[in-house]
Amino acid sequence: MATDVEVVQPGTVEINGCCKKGPGYASPLEAMAGPKEPLIYVTCIYTGTGRGKPDYLATVDVDPNSPSYSKVIHRLSMPYEGDELHHSGWNSCSSCYRDPSAARRYLVLPSLISGRIYAIDTQKDPRAPSLYKVVQPDDVIQKTGLAFPHTAHCLASGEILVSYLGDKDGNAEGSGFLLLDSDFNVKGRWEKPGHSPLFGYDFWYQPRHNTMISSSWGAPSAFTKGFNLQHVTDGLYGRHLHVYTWPGGELKQTLDLGNTGLLPLEVRFLHNPSEAFGYVGCALTSNMVRFFKNPDGSWGHEIAIAVKPVKVQNWILPEMPGLITDFLISLDDRFLYLANWLHGDIRQYNIEDPANPKLTSQVFVGGVFQKGNSVLAEAEDGSTYQVDVPEVQGHRLRGGPQMIQLSLDGKRLYATNSLFSTWDRQFYPELLEKGGHILQIDVDTEKGGLAINPRFFVDFGAEPDGPSLAHEMRYPGGDCTSDIWT
Repeated sequence: MATDVEVVQPGTVEINGCCKKGPGYASPLEAMAGPKEPLIYVTCIYTGTGRGKPDYLATVDVDPNSPSYSKVIHRLSMPYEGDELHHSGWNSCSSCYRDPSAARRYLVLPSLISGRIYAIDTQKDPRAPSLYKVVQPDDVIQKTGLAFPHTAHCLASGEILVSYLGDKDGNAEGSGFLLLDSDFNVKGRWEKPGHSPLFGYDFWYQPRHNTMISSSWGAPSAFTKGFNLQHVTDGLYGRHLHVYTWPGGELKQTLDLGNTGLLPLEVRFLHNPSEAFGYVGCALTSNMVRFFKNPDGSWGHEIAIAVKPVKVQNWILPEMPGLITDFLISLDDRFLYLANWLHGDIRQYNIEDPANPKLTSQVFVGGVFQKGNSVLAEAEDGSTYQVDVPEVQGHRLRGGPQMIQLSLDGKRLYATNSLFSTWDRQFYPELLEKGGHILQIDVDTEKGGLAINPRFFVDFGAEPDGPSLAHEMRYPGGDCTSDIWT
């Protein structure tokens, strides 16, 4: 018997009005064939800038055929001041692909400082999102004791998991994971009692290996005051990965990365859900550490990429780390991209041999020792130099590359330049004065290569309420750092 088949979207098939799949895509490779991103949602921060305005979510037009290309077309201000919007996630994604009742509708915005979590409705009008719900910090603290939220990931169950960096007093010992139901009601802690991490930050789960791995930034009482090297010596920053049973929430192993793995931040498994390894970017020591499953079921780690520090003059230390603040992996697991916030470069590595990544391209888009700054870099022969960073549409590039996001097809890489308002003020004070920006990097996915797109520049220094800081980016249709496959 003939059956009418309507293709609803790539990866979603509806047969006679039934059997509709859920959000996202059946596989990472199918996601690569998804539609080109028309919009980007960007968390924009006034907290810490002294402007007395609430943070907001900006909608940016990234369609090159649109008259408003590379412009902010909508701003959704939060109802409170002092949030410090930071990372973001979705209420559901490709982990819910087999659930026809689920929809990638709400963008989840945890506020690092205030502890609020905003649920933003992007379905009613994708170009002009609206506020749906606010999870108040008092409710979270009363039921879980958690404060300082960071990463939000959707789960196949329809629930939402959020990592927290400490307790209400900023102690790292209070960190853990909050479980929200599908309507953003607080359910409690995810991890088993007595199985909380030493420090909190980012996490990624790989269900086929019944494993979740989380990383460790530092105690909120330390990093909220700015970076102080003494705090590292005092043990207020992390150097561990925490390995949990999934979805059981039992802390089964702690990997001590040692002095070569200080401040492990973003953590990613490969997108292929069958693979049992991934990477973590260790900011302070600027090493990419690969973690992997051993034959006996335990987990090990090794340095896969080392970004050498640069000798400098006129800076706070005689050597400057690259400070890897973000990285991601293309959906086909061929390329890894990382951002060195202080050095100012974005790098592309081929990771088809995952234990031996090969540098395929590098582009400088800012940095402390770019031409025009007072800081000088020293070469091995003792001579000094500065990096020549091009202007884009007449704008001198400010700060360094911080958060990055890759298009589904892997051909466009977007980069913002704000890390955290307190650290921005310390290392790149011009960002608070002149605002952040977004760049687009054109990517050669065949042979490897990175080049700044001269047509694209989003200037957050020209915002109606004054310069703001731009941080994380999300596409309405999902991206390389929010979707997890089961």
